[in-house]
Amino acid sequence: MKRRSGGAAGKILTLLLLLCGAGTVYLLYNTNLLPVKYLALITAGAVVLILLVGFLTWDFHSRGKFVLGLFLWFAVLMVFAVAVIYVRQTHSTMAEITSAEKEVSAMGVFVKTDNAASSLPETSGVTYGVLRTLDRENTDAALSRIQEQTGTAPETAEYDGLTELVDSVVSDETGAIILNEAYLDVIRELDGYQQLDSMIKEIATENVETEVKRPAQVVQTQGQGTGNSADGASDADASDSDDSGTEEVALAQTAPPVNNKDVIVIYVSGIDNRGGIVAKSRSDVNIVAVANLGTHQMLLINTPRDYFVPLSISNGAPDKLTHAGIYGINCSMDTLSMLYNIPIPYYIKVNFQGFIDIINALGGIDVYSDYTFDSKNELGWHYNEGVNHMDGEAALTFARERFSFADGDRQRGKNQMAVIQGIMAKAGSVEMITNYAQILKSLEGSFETNISYDEIARIMTKQLEEGGEWNLVTYSVNGNGATEKPYSLSTPAYVMVPDQSTVDMAKSLAQQVIDGAVLQQVNEEIVPLLSEEEANAIAAEENGLLTPTPAPSGAPADGTAPAAGTAPADGTAPADGTAPATGTVPAADTTAPAGETAPAADASGTAAVPAA
Repeated sequence: MKRRSGGAAGKILTLLLLLCGAGTVYLLYNTNLLPVKYLALITAGAVVLILLVGFLTWDFHSRGKFVLGLFLWFAVLMVFAVAVIYVRQTHSTMAEITSAEKEVSAMGVFVKTDNAASSLPETSGVTYGVLRTLDRENTDAALSRIQEQTGTAPETAEYDGLTELVDSVVSDETGAIILNEAYLDVIRELDGYQQLDSMIKEIATENVETEVKRPAQVVQTQGQGTGNSADGASDADASDSDDSGTEEVALAQTAPPVNNKDVIVIYVSGIDNRGGIVAKSRSDVNIVAVANLGTHQMLLINTPRDYFVPLSISNGAPDKLTHAGIYGINCSMDTLSMLYNIPIPYYIKVNFQGFIDIINALGGIDVYSDYTFDSKNELGWHYNEGVNHMDGEAALTFARERFSFADGDRQRGKNQMAVIQGIMAKAGSVEMITNYAQILKSLEGSFETNISYDEIARIMTKQLEEGGEWNLVTYSVNGNGATEKPYSLSTPAYVMVPDQSTVDMAKSLAQQVIDGAVLQQVNEEIVPLLSEEEANAIAAEENGLLTPTPAPSGAPADGTAPAAGTAPADGTAPADGTAPATGTVPAADTTAPAGETAPAADASGTAAVPAA
């Protein structure tokens, strides 16, 4: 009697696994995050596993093979399930962080601390103090909301500056004031207003939304702004809201366009604010990243927060760079574009809480510190010169510190870029895989960009296809401390007046990266990538060592005198008085003056001058 075939169960199991595998591959394909060759390998691997499961489970009566096939079936099914979960979570997170469409200005209604009012209706009938020109569009929007809620048109009194506005409510000249919450930290830094929270209290908030511009294109403009010094702030907000009915809005920048799809320029903004990632606020981290996908070269340019530069909306009036964030991310991008003369179509905004979560999810990072110091900004933190392993809190404190350094904000900028380097180095570690879900979760609500999903997918696919490590160099522009009246303030404050030579150097480095140069950091300088011999020569000069001059081509290796008729290395006539052969050019004199190091000569005998 023939034994019955038991292939039905195997067929069903194989068919189910085939459907699950097809669905998984389809999801991977739709993400656009993997190159075709990787998709092909994954598909081939899935087919082999499915066929193996079919082979092992085809005959139910062969119990050993069937049980083994069943275990393999469960294992492969779990792999497909995990892949689907990760793919969906990746797509969801990327869709969220790349869906930047609006920013919010939180317009607060403030009264004197001892005022009994605790809600907006209780201020009905009082005179509201408002800024005359600064942030006027948001102020008018808030007044309109107040009128809708109270049923009466608010009576207002206008003031030119932030301190005058605060003084008006403290002195009972007005019953309440309307003020953008982003200005609160600005006021707290002014003499006499450090205890602002004990002077006024907030009883209501009106959120005014404006659109974030998408980088459809970068248009050329002839001026630095569209308004004048009297109504520049109004123009700032108008620039954020004009053309809001269009799907994509061009960024107004003065820099020439970059016609190379491999070049990506991104403004990295670090904020610390209670209003969340979409709230307009001052930016404490201002880094321009210039990346060339073709050469794998990335340049990070740090600009101090107090840099005294014209804003894109101030019609040439200088302000602290950090204040640009009050008028929106577009203002910050356009201002830095004006400063460095490069288009900046993209931004990445990170809230400091997300910064902590990302680093913790990576299991901490290794960061190099130029100095040994104890933090004065947040007590209880100690850092050693050299490499320090840091969790999120330690890295954030390190990136915020400036009071422990003679260079203050300049060194803080360098430390911030060192932390970014640490994150990039750790991003390729095993923790990136084992903590992948936690890392994705840390991005939600704390990380935002206007780089489209498709553009991120293009960058990731290109990197996976071509491979290779990235070469990262950093540069900080410099300046001199001074006391000046910024555009956003009515009183003088500390600013950093730019050192134009460092700005010009930043422009040059950015252009070199755009043009395809590969750079390297030699001590404190950034130079084009040199050969090992050239790099050693520069390092020797930095250390005060004399680098031996290589013998010219054809010269005796033992340093003996050249044959008659040839010119010695110093260009003097030969001992026998014969002239050098026709057309022979004497080698450059590489003799160093007293107390100086001679430059190394290159292979042709010409002295190589180290890059400045």
